[in-house]
Amino acid sequence: MPACPTCKHSVADGRFCSNCGAALKDMTCARCGSAVVVGARFCSNCGTQVASSPAVAAAAIPLARAPNSRIPWIIGGTATAALLVLIIAQQLNTNASPATASTPQSAEAPPPGMRAPDISQMTPRERASRLFDRIMRLNEEGKRDSVALFATMAVPAFQSLEPLDAHLRYDLGRIAAVSGMLDLADAQADTILDAQPQHLLGLILAAQVEQLRGNTAEVRRLGNRLLAAEANERAKALEEYTLHDADIRAAVAAARQPR
Repeated sequence: MPACPTCKHSVADGRFCSNCGAALKDMTCARCGSAVVVGARFCSNCGTQVASSPAVAAAAIPLARAPNSRIPWIIGGTATAALLVLIIAQQLNTNASPATASTPQSAEAPPPGMRAPDISQMTPRERASRLFDRIMRLNEEGKRDSVALFATMAVPAFQSLEPLDAHLRYDLGRIAAVSGMLDLADAQADTILDAQPQHLLGLILAAQVEQLRGNTAEVRRLGNRLLAAEANERAKALEEYTLHDADIRAAVAAARQPR
């Protein structure tokens, strides 16, 4: 009798484990229909989280296929969750003790005498961008637990904005990379480069994923592609290139380092 690869419980033949509900056979992605191997957490084609049981599969139906009457509730619930996290974080900044107030202010804390921005008036894209900024700062500070916490809110917040453009996919991919979801990050890089093979942020994200995987040869190859594409891509003056100028400069400098 075969054993479940997730909980090791002995199970009979079937699609799902009778003990933990994990998939026992290859499945298809609920969003794009691509084949997904047993044990995968995300679809390698579109990056959608893979359902592990029939109950999870029902919840994983993409927004475009959900009944029309449920769409506003799904989107509203995701936005509300992200909003609550940001409001709590702002309250913590506002109510900081004198000792804490003496430390450098975060990017979200307003200067003395100025009011914090009203998050409730932000668009879903602006709220997602605010989550991205916070996660990147937490990552730089080495606060891994906080990065993981905010990533659980940020990923669905970004996915609710579909269809995603290259800029949003880069931001989502960076969040996934720093929180350990390399398959999701890789899927975003692939999607960017499939549409725009020389896109600087797509190349940077792909190189970051390979760096985390320890694939130095692929990192070098992507770095050479980045250097070759930089001048022509910079001339396009894309908004995402301006907003992520520091990332591009750092990646170009690293690619120029002698190997």
